[in-house]
Amino acid sequence: MSHTEDLVLVGDCIDLMNGLPAASVDMVFADPPYNLQLGSNDLLRPNNGSKVDAVDDDWDKFEDFARYDAFTRGWLQAARRVLKPEGTLWVIGSYHNIFRIGTALQDEGYWLLNDIVWRKTNPMPNFKGMRFTNAHETLIWAARDRKAKRYTFNYEAMKELNEELQMRSDWLLPLCTGPERVKGEDGKKAHPTQKPEALLFRCLMAASNPGDTILDPFFGTGTTGAVARKLRRRFIGLERDPAYAAIARKRIAEIVPLLIEDVAPKPAKRSEPRIPFGVLIETGLLQPGTMLSDHSGRVRARVHADGTLSAAGAQGEHRGSIHKVGAAVQGAPACNGWTYWHFDGEGGRRPIDDLRRQVRDGL
Repeated sequence: MSHTEDLVLVGDCIDLMNGLPAASVDMVFADPPYNLQLGSNDLLRPNNGSKVDAVDDDWDKFEDFARYDAFTRGWLQAARRVLKPEGTLWVIGSYHNIFRIGTALQDEGYWLLNDIVWRKTNPMPNFKGMRFTNAHETLIWAARDRKAKRYTFNYEAMKELNEELQMRSDWLLPLCTGPERVKGEDGKKAHPTQKPEALLFRCLMAASNPGDTILDPFFGTGTTGAVARKLRRRFIGLERDPAYAAIARKRIAEIVPLLIEDVAPKPAKRSEPRIPFGVLIETGLLQPGTMLSDHSGRVRARVHADGTLSAAGAQGEHRGSIHKVGAAVQGAPACNGWTYWHFDGEGGRRPIDDLRRQVRDGL
């Protein structure tokens, strides 16, 4: 079965995954049944006996833990087969099921990378007042196996999303509410556990790239597909309920993909080839004797053929690397010379980092 186009397939997720080519998927996002084990009276409010609007659908019901565990291992095995060797899997759950899934993940050969706590800004209260308000869910992010070394993690993109701070494993995001909540013809929410697009946005931005194929074996109303299309990823959605699949197809058809230049993640610095300052001189982009300056033009330094700069300072002349001289003229402990030093080019004064980027683009 080819999946060069986006797909929404109806049927049993394990059977459908077994029909996909092996090692063909870049990332899996799974939101499996919670197996809440609710009794007939568990959703009745004690004060008036009214019923709480919560998950009591047939798809969430299993005879016992053994049946749920067998189901979990079945879909995890099928997902691992279709994952590429460098692929990763995300699975989300509540305290009812995530610990059982975590055990199964390790037993099936996955390698756990992180557990993420999604802390809800607007959680549903504990209506019986007998427990703490359940204000979070847990995501597990896992590599296909322990040997995976090159799995996708867009560290720089995550850092930029978090105001240049390393992204932490506790995420504060709201529940899916308002216009984002998909509703049926009766005006009621179409699916009881629809996840917010912000959550999928972060997962996809973190662990996939434009053009990657994302598999969701519990597609529901298609949040994974909607965000994947917006971010220019391909997707395969598996859903056993034809009604949910129809809602998902309609929802996703209305999504307009973003421009590719707007969704490509910032490349990791370690993935870029190292360009010494001397290469700019060797390639003729800067000539020995060229005068560089800071952004204001007040501090000036001379380029030498050996790749050093020289500049006059309060302590005499400084000569050395672009970083060392930049720090010396400022009286600072360190300096990024690529952004501190500027040259006079088309359009005015520009950082020499523009010349480094020009060299990289030519490689």
